[in-house]
Amino acid sequence: MFLKAEDWVKYTASFQHSAFRLELHSVYTMADEQEEFQRFLSGEKPPADLHYPWLDKVANAVQSGKSMQRVHVVKQPLSDYLRYEFEWGYAFNVQAGEDIRILDVTGRQVAGLPDHDFWMFDEETVVRMLYREDGTQVGRDLVENPDIEEYKRYRDIALYGAIPFQTYWHG
Repeated sequence: MFLKAEDWVKYTASFQHSAFRLELHSVYTMADEQEEFQRFLSGEKPPADLHYPWLDKVANAVQSGKSMQRVHVVKQPLSDYLRYEFEWGYAFNVQAGEDIRILDVTGRQVAGLPDHDFWMFDEETVVRMLYREDGTQVGRDLVENPDIEEYKRYRDIALYGAIPFQTYWHG
């Protein structure tokens, strides 16, 4: 079932225990990031007090005992977008309490990963994230009757070889 924006927001706000995100793309084309991305490309560092709504969502979830975890699968050399995302996004997400890990698959294959990004909430609800080749998000699809064991395997495979973001990225 295709999720409209307002329906999607409910999932990221109403999970009870855990939210897990798997990211597979080297570029995510987000209109609201373009100005910051250009600043990054020109060599600007993020302001020390950079703040955006996601940080509040993460901090509130973690303070209430929920876990928010993400694994991003990458290959070297990192795209400009990934370097931007790491420096202007992930570094702040981690400070807010999100457990972000990086699975670098440069020069190797990792069997068993899916071919799509997804969120899994409370190990029972799965939302596939849909993107064009250029990284533009085209939708979110609530997976009806997902094979939860399969998605848990995807998560576990990604986590097995991933390292904490702070260990991976020294910005």
